[in-house]
Formats: sequence, C-alpha cells, structure tokens
Amino acid sequence: MDTSRRQSGIQQLLAAEQEAQQIVNAARNAKMARLRQAKEEAEREIAAYRAQMEAEFQKKVAESSGDSGANVKRLEQETEAKIANLKQQAAAISPDVVSMLLRHVTSVKN
Repeated sequence: MDTSRRQSGIQQLLAAEQEAQQIVNAARNAKMARLRQAKEEAEREIAAYRAQMEAEFQKKVAESSGDSGANVKRLEQETEAKIANLKQQAAAISPDVVSMLLRHVTSVKN
C-alpha cells in the first residue's frame, strides 16, 4: 500500500505540475495578446495624432502663405513709396547739382 500511495502521490504531483504549466502558458499567451492589442491601439493613436498634427501644420502653412501674398503686396507698396520719395528728392536737388557741375566744368584753373 505504501508503494501505491507513493505512486498516487507522484501522479498527483505530475498532474499538478502539468496543470501549473498550462496555467503559466495560458497567462503568458494572455499577456502576449494584451501586449499585441496595446501595441495596435498605440499605433492607431499615433496615426490619429500624426494626422491631426499634419492637418494643423497644413492649415498654418496655408494661412502663412496667404499672409505672404499680403506681405509681398505691402512690401511692393512700401518700395514704390520709397522710390517715389527718392525721385522727388532727386528732382528737388537736380538743378543745384547740374549748376554746380556746369560751374566746375566750365571754370578754368591755371
């Protein structure tokens, strides 16, 4: 009887070990499935965030390019105003410059 008890005890230990191994394998598989699911969710969130940031960037680029047209127009107007101002100043002093040049060119020095 002692031998059959030992055999029964060994069989119970082997069965418990197999059951524990199955539990560990099931837990490992469940963990891997959760990790895979978390990775997929993270990738979806990253893709959504990236799309949102890209849309905001494109919106800002569109807004700034519209502003650049206004900036170009403003700069052209400022340039035209400065050119007109310089022409006016040149016209105001042109007779004096011409008379000074004529005086120096026509005067003879020995």
